[in-house]
Amino acid sequence: MKVMLIGATGQLGTDLGQVLTKQQIVLHAFAHPELDICDSSGLENAIASTKPNIVISTAAFHKVEVCEAEPATSFAVNGIGPLNLALACRRHDCALVHFSTDYVFDGLQSHPYTETDLPNPLNVYATSKLAGEHMVRFNWEKHFVVRTCGLYGVVGSAGKGGNFVETMLKKAAEGAALSVVNDQVLTPTFTGDLAEVVAKLIRTSAYGLYHISAEGQCSWYDFAKKTFELVGVAANLSPVTSDQYPNPVRRPAYSVLSKQKLNELGLKMPSWEEGLRRYLLARKRMQHAAKLS
Repeated sequence: MKVMLIGATGQLGTDLGQVLTKQQIVLHAFAHPELDICDSSGLENAIASTKPNIVISTAAFHKVEVCEAEPATSFAVNGIGPLNLALACRRHDCALVHFSTDYVFDGLQSHPYTETDLPNPLNVYATSKLAGEHMVRFNWEKHFVVRTCGLYGVVGSAGKGGNFVETMLKKAAEGAALSVVNDQVLTPTFTGDLAEVVAKLIRTSAYGLYHISAEGQCSWYDFAKKTFELVGVAANLSPVTSDQYPNPVRRPAYSVLSKQKLNELGLKMPSWEEGLRRYLLARKRMQHAAKLS
C-alpha cells in the first residue's frame, strides 16, 4: 500500500507517519510548507507523481478564535481545500481520509452523537469543517471522513503549537492559579491512539463517515485534574462555568461521539484516561531522548 500524508509535521500527522512507517507502508509525507491543499494544481501534481492508493490529509485551519475573525480563510482551507482533495483523488482513483470535528454539533444533546445525528455548528470554524465534510462526501465515494475530538499529541509537548495538557503543566509549574471550565463535556483523544485505529481503518473498504475519539467523557476541568494526578503535581486548580470564563466563540456544551459504527468493524479506541497515561509516557520518553542527544 502507498500512502500520501498531508500535514505530516502536526500532532496527528506525526503520529500517523510513525504508525504507518512501522507497518512498512510506502509513505510520501508532505508538511504544510511543501503542499497546500488550497493549491489545486500543486495538489494534482503531487498525487500524479506519488501515485498513492490513499491520501490522508490532516490539513486544517483550526484556531477557533482566528477562524471567527477570518471566515474567508477558514472556508478556503476547511471547505475548498477538501474539495480540491476530493476531486484530485477522484481523478486518480485513490481513497481519501479527511478529518473533521465534534464541533459540528450544537451540544444540546445529553448522550453521545452518532453519525446520523443532524449537525448544527455554532461557530465559523465548525461551519467551515462541516462544509469540508460535504465537499468530500458528495464528490468522491472512496472516502473516510473522520470526526474526532479534543486532540493532543506528543509533538505538542515539544513546543510545536502546544496542547491543552502542556498548557496546564506549564502554568502549574509557574505556580499560576488555574480556572478550567467544568460544563463543557467531551472526550480528549491522544493522537497516537487515533493514528493506530485510522491505520487499521484504511485497510478496509468500508468507506464513509466515522466518529473516532477516545471512549468515555469528561469536562476540561476533569481532564486537567486527571493530568495533575497522573504527573503528581499539586496544582492550584478550580472549576468554573463557561459564563465565568467569557469567550467570543460559542462552543458545544456536550460533544461526546458514539463509536458504535467503528466498533461494528471490530475497531476500538481506549478510554481517555488510558490515552492520557500513554501520552504522558511517550512525552517522558521524548524528553529523555532529547536530554541524551
